[in-house]
Amino acid sequence: MPGVSLAARPVLVVTHLDDVTADLVVAQLHDRAVPVVRLDPADCPDEMGMDAYLDGSGLTGTVTTSSRELRLDQVRAVYWRRPSPWRAAAGLEGESAEWALEQTRWGLGGVLASLPGALYVNHPWRIRDAEAKVAQLATAGACGFNVPATVITTDPAVAAKFIARHGPIVYKPLWNTPWTGPDGRARTVWVRHVEPGELDDTIGTCPHLLQAAVDKVADLRITAVGRQLIAVRIDGAAGLDWRENYDQLRYTQIDTPPQIAAAISAYLERFGLTYAAFDLGLDRHGAVWWYEANANGQWAFYDDPINDQIAQALAAVLEKGTISR
Repeated sequence: MPGVSLAARPVLVVTHLDDVTADLVVAQLHDRAVPVVRLDPADCPDEMGMDAYLDGSGLTGTVTTSSRELRLDQVRAVYWRRPSPWRAAAGLEGESAEWALEQTRWGLGGVLASLPGALYVNHPWRIRDAEAKVAQLATAGACGFNVPATVITTDPAVAAKFIARHGPIVYKPLWNTPWTGPDGRARTVWVRHVEPGELDDTIGTCPHLLQAAVDKVADLRITAVGRQLIAVRIDGAAGLDWRENYDQLRYTQIDTPPQIAAAISAYLERFGLTYAAFDLGLDRHGAVWWYEANANGQWAFYDDPINDQIAQALAAVLEKGTISR
């Protein structure tokens, strides 16, 4: 901003208190002597206040925590990680609480998503757009990825025909909706194989995503930070989804195939993303197949030097406050 040097402008880190992944990036920024303000929007209004002003000259004002004051027009970059769910002010209940929560979401949330001149990694609205599985599949195909044959249907007969033509197939949830089992414990609905005999009228209760299974020999995870790609081959996964058991996995850094690098660049451009983690499958013929891309994907499960490379890449982009495509 005019009158304020880039070196004095902070990077804003938006996340919850115990975010280990964000900690690694914050440490890199501190090593670079880049000022950092970290906050969780869910702390507003009980532990955080805001005053935002808008007129013909743009957005100004402050967000104030118990220890810091953030000038809204001086943020160089925003690292939008995983803030806590929005919550209402203490003491509010029922419709009053819901009203206040939504005002905070669209008030403070709107302000933090509109910081003038700041680079977002990634912008929260772009993260939201890129989370939709159907949009991912359509965009991936348009960008040059190999996309397995997929159907999204509420018709058991259509599902049966799809299996007959493309089997074996897998089921994938369209959204990771919270699910609590009979024992009261939170459950995860993983990708899993579907046998023809499992198809029944329950398919009609909601859309189901069925996809031709990739005859994989390994998984690939390619982390994109701007133009930098950090590609890792993952071996040792016992099931369809390697995230079910991290203890079994082996990580090997590889070069990104040029055609995959080009597809990733096009995909980031389509969704307006600076960062994304791409999950792909490698089949026995050497072909690379699309699984999904996470615009806010985790990466701190790696060991060094992979972790360090990703943290350094993110810190470098945030420090610069801009990115060239």
